[in-house]
Formats: sequence, structure tokens, C-alpha cells
Amino acid sequence: MAEFSVFEVFVSVAAAVVLFVYALKGFGKDVQEAGGEALRRLLSRITARPLAAFFVGAGLTALVQSSSAVSGIAVALVEAGTISFRGSLAVFLGANVGTTSTAWLVALDATMLGPLLILLSVAVTFLPGKASLFGRSILYLGVILLALQMISDAVQPLKNSTEIAEWMAYAENPLIALAIGIFATALLQSSSVVVGMAIIAVQQQLIGFHDVLYVIVGANIGTTSTALISSLSMGAVARKAALANLIFNVLGVAVFIPVIPSLAGWVDVNIASDDMAVAVIHLLFNLCVAIVGFSVLKSLARRLERAGT
Repeated sequence: MAEFSVFEVFVSVAAAVVLFVYALKGFGKDVQEAGGEALRRLLSRITARPLAAFFVGAGLTALVQSSSAVSGIAVALVEAGTISFRGSLAVFLGANVGTTSTAWLVALDATMLGPLLILLSVAVTFLPGKASLFGRSILYLGVILLALQMISDAVQPLKNSTEIAEWMAYAENPLIALAIGIFATALLQSSSVVVGMAIIAVQQQLIGFHDVLYVIVGANIGTTSTALISSLSMGAVARKAALANLIFNVLGVAVFIPVIPSLAGWVDVNIASDDMAVAVIHLLFNLCVAIVGFSVLKSLARRLERAGT
């Protein structure tokens, strides 16, 4: 493949990623604006119970397609006193599970719905009052799916490139693949983008099924950067909440990594397609993080509450 062609693909992918991130931010903002004060009051009541807070985190993340956004929102709500410190911890665990929706959307080829949602949004924007905001939210969701489809189409020629194959070979080292997931997610501020691109890379045979798993696991650590950065300008409670989110994900990775080879082997045999297998592993990993998180939630909360500012 000519060097210019590789550059052309890079520009196309970069533009689609920018579109994806822009739509994610707009989507999250519109959901908050549409919900308003009623949404904040509802969150305050529901997150008083850890299990309910977990499902709130999972549901909101599946809706806005970004655990980074939900984690950042949770930290801000803790700072404002809208939700409790302990309630936010369960929201973080739920957000990890909710973010797996992106992997399923890509694996099931639901990205094809993007243009349909964009057309639907035009009709909804003509509705009166706040209902029109949902039209804009539908537009953003359509753009998110369209951007993923654009990325898939743009990288398709790369599977025949020896240069790209040489670069992708580095991901065969689990530590390098883990680092790629962490830093790419921290840079893009969205694990949804990284996970979506990782599954697309598997679909286009740019990277092997077993290699991409460590990238996805790393993305779970990288996604905590949003909450950590957001908390720097906030109070002690918000910073502790962001730190707890990081601890949950690091503990989950430490527990899960040793079983990846055997679990991947089982999934590879029992799941027909590699992209679907990645989606299954991603879900199992985040359920593992949730189980580990709930097992240490009370003791971790007590330690952080007693810790100094």
C-alpha cells in the first residue's frame, strides 16, 4: 500500500474519531439538559441503595455510550452533594458494565442504524417543548453509530498492508497491548471509542482475537482518567470517589488477567465469530470488575472516608 494511501486512511479515521467524541459529548450534555433537576433528584434517591446505583450507572452508560462521561458526571454530583460518596462507587461499577453496549453494537453490526437514527431525529426535532431535545439526542446517537461505520469502512484497505501488520505485531505482547488500551483511552477520553475501534480491527483482521483482549482490558483503566482529571479541581470527597473508581478497575484487571488465556480459549471454541467473542469477553471482564468491586466496596469506602483530604 502506498504511503499516501495509509496517510489518507489515517486522516479518515481521525476525522471519524473526532466526530464520535464530539457526538458523545453532545449526547451526554443533552441527556442531562432534558432530565434537568428532576433527573438529579431521581439520582439522589435511587443511588442511596448500592444495587440500584449500580443499575443506574449501567443504564446511563448504555444510553450515553460513555463510561468516561458517566464517571465524570458521578464525580460532579458527589461534589455537589446530589449523590453520596458510597452511592457513587456503585455507579462507577455499573458504568463499567454499561460501556459493554458499544462492543455489542459493533459486533452485531448495529452501526448500520446510524443513518436511520439521523433521519428520525429530523422528525423528532419538530415536536413541541423539551421533546425537541430528544431529537437532537437521537441525532447524536446516530452520528456515533455513523462514525463507527466510517471507521470500519476507512480501515478496511489496511488489512492488506504489510506496514500495518508490522505495527499490529507489537500488540502480541500483552504488556504493550495493555498500555495501548490505557493510553489510547486516556488520550481520547472514551473507552467506547477504543473498544469500538478494537472490535473493528478484529473484524477487518488487522489484529488477532487474543491480542485485542489486553487492549480492551487496558481501556478500563484508561477510562478512569476522566473522573480523576475532573476531580482535581473539586473537593476531597470527589477526589476520593475518582480514586475509588481507579482502584476498582485496577483490582478487576489484576484478578482477570491471569484467567484471560483459558477463558479466551473457551470463548474462541464456543463463539462463532471473533468480534462476538471479544464482546463476550468484554462483558465477562466488566462483570468480574463489578463482583470484585462490590466485594471490597464497604471496606474501601471506610478506608477512603477515614483517609485525609
